Amino acid sequence: MSRIGFIGTGHIAAPMVRFLARKGHEVLVSERGADVAAELAASVGAKVLPNQAVVDGSDIVFLCLRPAVWEEITSPLSFRAEQQVISVMANVSVAEVAKVVAPASDISITIPIGCLERGGCPLPVFPKAEPLASLFAPENPIIEMNEEAQAAAHFAGSASLSAVLTVMNDGADWLGEQTGSREGADIYFASLMAGFLRDVPKDGQDRIMEARSGLASPNTLNRAVVDAMEMADTRTTVREVMQTLSDRMKSAS
Repeated sequence: MSRIGFIGTGHIAAPMVRFLARKGHEVLVSERGADVAAELAASVGAKVLPNQAVVDGSDIVFLCLRPAVWEEITSPLSFRAEQQVISVMANVSVAEVAKVVAPASDISITIPIGCLERGGCPLPVFPKAEPLASLFAPENPIIEMNEEAQAAAHFAGSASLSAVLTVMNDGADWLGEQTGSREGADIYFASLMAGFLRDVPKDGQDRIMEARSGLASPNTLNRAVVDAMEMADTRTTVREVMQTLSDRMKSAS
């Protein structure tokens, strides 16, 4: 088991801490984010320490800080050459992290979301899968990025969750109006999507379109919805928004 430290203890760090602690790793969390740190200490036995003590006691250090303040908080800390450092901070490059955490040089970046705690959260990583794969796979699929610039595209792609949830919420609004039960409509849509997507294979073999084609065969209700969305050109809208977000992050880095 590894000794794993977190600098920055907020909503991004907390699911990772709980996952790793339940796997038997020794987890140290910084005092930054005191309320969350206290909850993690009580729920999974994480040790709450000052930032330098977290670094001193860890083999692997996660940087989970807001991009606006990360350098100010991390620069005073002393790292060791043999430590592995993982950043989950948007728009902060590997080179920028390396400059601040030297002499540590084994650095990677990834993009976690809250569902990681229960498994099924894809983790794009650059430049190599380890140590992330040893910590979070097989419960969470690891996707190696070929270029660091792909991180911005993955961050932008993760924002498509909001598009899916917006469609679900609009559908629940409509169904609630028809049935007189907004609560039941919310349960229906959340369960419908979660249940169906659970069984879609996650093997990279074009399963998303395969699943859609299975539902949206000719002269079906699902085909009618697909036809309406294609007429409205929602595909172009989603692609344009994600491209804009990706370009914005690349220009900011």
